Amino acid sequence: MFFIGSRTFSNDREVFSMNREMTSNMKEMLKTAEGDWFKVKLTRHDHFEALARIDDALNRALEEFAVQDLRRFMVSCFGHFISMHRELKFSGSVIHQLLLRELDHDGPTDEIRFLLGNHVVRFSNVEFILVTGLRFGVIPDTSMYVAIENGIHERYFPTHDEVSLDDLRVVLTQGEFEKAFDVVKLCLIYMLNWILMGVDERLKIPVWQF
Repeated sequence: MFFIGSRTFSNDREVFSMNREMTSNMKEMLKTAEGDWFKVKLTRHDHFEALARIDDALNRALEEFAVQDLRRFMVSCFGHFISMHRELKFSGSVIHQLLLRELDHDGPTDEIRFLLGNHVVRFSNVEFILVTGLRFGVIPDTSMYVAIENGIHERYFPTHDEVSLDDLRVVLTQGEFEKAFDVVKLCLIYMLNWILMGVDERLKIPVWQF
């Protein structure tokens, strides 16, 4: 054992040895063994760049609606996402490298764990809420839902039994909204389906959302 100043290098070696052994043991729990790691091309389905369309639609609302419409959207559960199309930096390589390090574990089923260096990190409902600002809840029964009379479905899609994402884009692009908060409601529906859920563009938006 030898010293430089007050630092004990033998202790450092012991800690390093323990960390290396622990890391080696944790690597045995990797879902994808290191020898099986592979390169991949990731495709995003979140469409966060489409937030620019929402931004534009809110700015095109009639002047008498604009201020309150924008405020109403900003205080909604999705409001804090509005500037992400200007700030988001996505790296498929980082996401892929993270997923390669996913661990098998006996913890809660709503939790995923990763081995990053010598550290095991987790991502659960708690972290999801902290990062996104969104919450979980029970999905309501919408089987008996009927669109309200003179609601936004009737005002903007009167001849549509089903509404496509493209139908919704056309309305948002035209920017002709009849009532206050109409643009907010339409933007929230677009945000949910196309940006957050990343649904297939061919799917129809369920009428209960209107």
